[in-house]
Amino acid sequence: MEELRAAPSRDLLSQLRVRGFRVHSMQPGGDLLIPAPEHTGEFYDLMKKYSFRLFLREVIKRQGAFGRRDVTRYANARVTGEYIDALLDMGLARREGRHGFRLLREVSSFGDTLEWFMAEVMKREFLTQAFWGVKFKGKQVGGDYDLLARVDCSLLYMEVKSSPPKQVQDAEVAAFLDRVEDLAPLLSVFFMDTELRMKDKIVSMFEEELARRSPGEPPPVLRMEKELFRAGEDIFIINAKDSIVANLEKVLSWRLRRKT
Repeated sequence: MEELRAAPSRDLLSQLRVRGFRVHSMQPGGDLLIPAPEHTGEFYDLMKKYSFRLFLREVIKRQGAFGRRDVTRYANARVTGEYIDALLDMGLARREGRHGFRLLREVSSFGDTLEWFMAEVMKREFLTQAFWGVKFKGKQVGGDYDLLARVDCSLLYMEVKSSPPKQVQDAEVAAFLDRVEDLAPLLSVFFMDTELRMKDKIVSMFEEELARRSPGEPPPVLRMEKELFRAGEDIFIINAKDSIVANLEKVLSWRLRRKT
């Protein structure tokens, strides 16, 4: 009977299960710097600003007490002061001494916080289910899947890089493509939290790795616009130039309009 038929599942875990993936762990909290729930919205809005993300990276890099001058590198003194006040108000930092400050929680890197933020972008801006920092059971392709999201009843996989292009190695591009082949998502995004050019190094590494995997006719890496690139119809390379949300919207729209 028609009413007894099960509707197609749109759950993200189901999308993984039908691909043979079982989640071992996800969304670790040990190295995550976010405020209490009542301040999460304010923190999210600040994280949308590139200058705040650069500021927070500098604060975390200090691994201890910091002063205003220590972290006034990517914004002027007034804006830096506002960012410090925001950390104090949200309960992420405290004053130490006459002119110093200290994070109330020490974290080793900005990576987990950036992955959390990108998952929040998918949830808040695109109203979709998203997990970050996912590890699977019994898969040959190891490591974390930085972000997985349900998109149009299918799957998006995103690699999230907080380091500048010069610090990305060939092996990281190869690992990303290994996971793409293993997971078979609708679309895959290699995201770098930078406003620097992607063509000089990152795109070149993708071209070399794709040529190694498909020596006969590798998919060309084409510029969509500005610092947005695609390899074929499923793999996208983007950065934070102009707007993370707008850049994601462009690649999502491009891919979904060509969905087969």
